[in-house]
Amino acid sequence: MIAGVDNNSIVYLNGEYLRLADAKVSVLDRGFVFGDGIYEVVPIYNGKPFRMHQHIARLQRSLQSVRIDIEYTEAQWMALVEGVLARAEQPQANLMVYLQVTRGVAKRDHAFPAGIEPTVFCMASPFARPGTAQRERGLSAISVPDTRWLLCHIKSVSLLGNVLAKQAAIDAGVDEVLQFRDGFLTEGSSCNIWVVKNGVLMAPEANHLILEGIRYRFLAQLARDAGIPFQARPISAEEVNVADELMLTSATKEVLPIVQYNGNSVGAGKPGPVYSVLRASYDRVIESL
Repeated sequence: MIAGVDNNSIVYLNGEYLRLADAKVSVLDRGFVFGDGIYEVVPIYNGKPFRMHQHIARLQRSLQSVRIDIEYTEAQWMALVEGVLARAEQPQANLMVYLQVTRGVAKRDHAFPAGIEPTVFCMASPFARPGTAQRERGLSAISVPDTRWLLCHIKSVSLLGNVLAKQAAIDAGVDEVLQFRDGFLTEGSSCNIWVVKNGVLMAPEANHLILEGIRYRFLAQLARDAGIPFQARPISAEEVNVADELMLTSATKEVLPIVQYNGNSVGAGKPGPVYSVLRASYDRVIESL
């Protein structure tokens, strides 16, 4: 039994729907041995997947990038997720779908093995949207060096660098970290970071140094729709230090303000006007599902 989870929840594993407690994977699975796999996290609002097509497209891009050969169409991925949702204890609740594909089970060898089937796993778990305190009071963050590999655009299960970054935030008693490579902003431990100066919304370029979150293009579009100028470009550490507003986005955190950074107030030390507009726009889209 696994502590802290519903062991009776129904998950998908390699063509079967079964209890989480009964789902077993070989210790020679390359996801376990090498971290050789890809994953996705999809928020579900009142039983409805949010931007599912974009999540599947990113999943397929990541699989192609690491050369995991699995002939699933978008319709098959959708059907797999819908099958898990249909078996959820509360299918109309807010849920988080976790989908993982590894290269499969083989003798331990760094080279790609021939003739094996990928391992496919999917589960749904309860998802609580950000609460009033996070939305209205904001979060705190510190800066840390980005020591991860150079293919961060691939949504790999090899997340040790992200785990260490998140633990750095916990050890410092803050909510998140902002990572920097060669003096320029990349992202948080598991989120994209946004900077506002003089009413302009900015984000690091979507390249191999960051994982382009599904909310990256979504928030940029919300900004444009609201008449907020948006720039995707390199952002220096000094620009972050003097930002009027800082924000983060992720599948589970949606969009939240960062009001304290490296022990100093960001702007007025409270959620700013650009955040307020984007937060309201984000909520309206969810309410329209």
